[in-house]
Formats: sequence, structure tokens, C-alpha cells
Amino acid sequence: MFNVLIVEDDPMVAMINEQYIKRNKNFKVIGKCKDGKSALDFLTQNQVDLLVLDVYMPHTNGFELLREIRNRQMMVEAIMVTAANGRESLEEALHLGIVDYLVKPFTFERFQMALEKFIGQNNALKDIGTLNQLSIDYIIDNSRKKSEELYPKGIQVKTLEIIMEELKKNDDKWLTGDEISERISLTSVTVRRYMNYLSESGKVIAQINYETGGRPCMKYKIAPE
Repeated sequence: MFNVLIVEDDPMVAMINEQYIKRNKNFKVIGKCKDGKSALDFLTQNQVDLLVLDVYMPHTNGFELLREIRNRQMMVEAIMVTAANGRESLEEALHLGIVDYLVKPFTFERFQMALEKFIGQNNALKDIGTLNQLSIDYIIDNSRKKSEELYPKGIQVKTLEIIMEELKKNDDKWLTGDEISERISLTSVTVRRYMNYLSESGKVIAQINYETGGRPCMKYKIAPE
């Protein structure tokens, strides 16, 4: 099991992050800090495998914390979870060797992808004793492709997120495939493929609508968690 430290000054976001992490049996939240300075103190006294790290925080921000971690050669990885969606922030995060970069608001599925990417990278390093170019290429390619392998062929993460957000906005309201298609500007064929996947995975509830005055159609709503 991997030890996780959440570094986030927004209590609500920190709580959501913790709930998402707890739903993955491979991870355990061992602490929460509101700024980089207190997080650094925590890291010097505790074994942490992964940071779930915000950028904009008081005292010491996420980038300053990560730079200090790298300077001290602490063996801890980081997933950035932030509202910072500018190019400069992403470039800085990549230079500091993050595992993944999530922009608020994010879905539960996308958060889990980031955790699985960390696991894939960690396992690949453990499984290989002596590194050569072939094994290095495997590790890098595996970590990049890990998120793609979580979904069937033809299911794109971004499209899935858009559909899920539209369903969540309507909460308990039933929507037909055509209504979803019109709202998010996708073809009905594409929407049907995604809705089949979501209903099979238990993320949405599907039901036949006979009250159309014509040919019955499927209707959908978000499944209760």
C-alpha cells in the first residue's frame, strides 16, 4: 500500500481528494497539509510515496515545495491537482517530474487514472533490475499508455468526462441519447457507444422509454454513488 500526503489549502477539495483516494485499495492517506512549508516538515518525519499537490497555496506554493523536494533528493512522487491551467504552470510541473497533472474540476475516473499511472510506473521500476535502453523505453511508454488501457477501444477520456459532466449537471433527470447528443454536440452513434459503456460499468442507469408516442428509446441518468 502506498502512503499519500494531500497538500491543499481548500478544505473541500482536500476532502474530495481524500475520498477519491480511499476508494482505491492500493493507497492510504496518512496526512493533509494546507501549505508547502508544513508539508515539507511532514515529509521529513514520515514515509510518503505520493503527494497530491495543489499549486496555489500560502507561504510555500506547490512548485516551491516540489523544487525543494528535488533539491533534497527525497524519494516521493507528485500528482498536481490544481486550477492552474496555463502553459507555464504545466511546463514547470513537467520539468519537476510530476506523475500527472489534473485541472480542477476533475472527475473521479480521471483521478483514478492518475493513481493507476503512478502504480504502473512504480511496478515497472520494481520489476526491472538492470536498466538498458529497451527497459527504459518500456517504463516510459507504459506510464504514458497506462491511462489509455483503462478504457475499451473507441472510448476517449476527454469525451467520457464531457458526457459525465453533462449527466451530473442534470442530476436525477432522465436524458435520452438524442438529448445528450444535442447538448454536447456529438453524433447520436457516438453517444450511444459511450452510454453503453457507462451503463455496463454501472456509472449510469439505462432504461427503455416507452412514452415517446412512437418508437421506444433509451434514457439515462447518473447512477447514485
